Amino acid sequence: MPKPGAHNLITDIAGLTVGNAIDEKVKTGVTVLRCREQFIAAVDVRGGAPGVRETDTLAPENLVGRVDAIVLTGGSVFGLAAADGVANALSQSDVGLKISEAGPAIPIVPAAVLYDLGNDGDKDWGATPPYNRLGGQALAAAAETFALGSTGAGCGAMAGTVKGGLGSASMMLDDGVIVGALVAANPVGSVFMPDGKTFYAWPWEQDGEFGDRPLPQERDCIGPIPTFSRLAQHSKPGANTTIAIVATSAALTGVEAKRIAMMAHDGIARAVRPAHTPLDGDIVFAISTGAHPLPADASRPMHIAAIGAAAADCLARATARAVYEAALG
Repeated sequence: MPKPGAHNLITDIAGLTVGNAIDEKVKTGVTVLRCREQFIAAVDVRGGAPGVRETDTLAPENLVGRVDAIVLTGGSVFGLAAADGVANALSQSDVGLKISEAGPAIPIVPAAVLYDLGNDGDKDWGATPPYNRLGGQALAAAAETFALGSTGAGCGAMAGTVKGGLGSASMMLDDGVIVGALVAANPVGSVFMPDGKTFYAWPWEQDGEFGDRPLPQERDCIGPIPTFSRLAQHSKPGANTTIAIVATSAALTGVEAKRIAMMAHDGIARAVRPAHTPLDGDIVFAISTGAHPLPADASRPMHIAAIGAAAADCLARATARAVYEAALG
C-alpha cells in the first residue's frame, strides 16, 4: 500500500535537497531545490500569468533537458534574480555544463515566481532587491529536511483570502519508486470547502498531515467558483499563482517527465478551486533522478501513468499542507 516517505517531503527522493531563505523586513523568500547531479527535468505551464526563467531549456526537443537546481521564489519579476544567485554559487563550486575548459561551469537553474509584493513588507529596496542574496542563502541551507508553511517562497504567499505557504509531501509506491512534491501555494482560488475549514484535498490526506478534519455534513460545491465575491475582492491579474516541483526516483525520458508534469497539475485542481485561472501563473516542474529503472516493454506506459497519478496526489496534499502549516506558524 502506498504511504509517505520517511520525512513526507520531496527530499525522501535520494539526491534532492531543499533550502529556504526569507527576508523578514520585506516579507518575502526563496526556496531552492538542489540536485546532487544534473537530473532530467521538464515543465508544464497552465496558468494565465506565469513568471519564469529557463523553461524553454527544458522543452523535450531542446538540447539540455537537465537541471542542477530549481528555484521557487517570491518577488514577481524581481524574484527571478534569485536564480542568478543560485547559478553564481553553483558555478563557483564548478557545478554545471563545461562547454570549454577556459570558461566557467554553466549551471542550469530554471525558476518560477509568485507575486507577494502587495503585503505590508518594506519593498523600498532601491537598486538592490534581496533576491540574488536570498537565492544564495537558500542554496547554502539546502538539506534533506526543511521547514514548511510561512517560509521560503511561501513566506508572503496568500491562498485566496487566507495565508498561503510552502508545502511538501511524498509517496512510496509498491514497486519501490518514490514520488514527491514541493509547492509554494499562492492561488487566487480557495483551498477550503464552503465551510472554510475542510480542505478540498481531504480525500488524499495521509496520517493527519493537514489536520485530519472530518468531512463536513453539508458540501455546497455546486457553484463553479466558491465564495466568488470574497475572492474577487482580492483578485488582481498576475497577483496569484501556484508554483510547484514534482519528482520521482523512476528513470524517465524527457518526454515522460513532461507527461508527469502535465498529470501533476491535476493535484492543483484537486486542492484549489478554481485553478489555472487567467489570474494565476500555475507551473509544475518535474524531475527524474533515474534511480529506479522502468520496464522497456508494453507495460511502461502504465508505470508512467501510475507515477503521474501519484505526483498529482502528492501535489494536492502538499498544497493543503502548505496552508495548514502556515496557519500553525
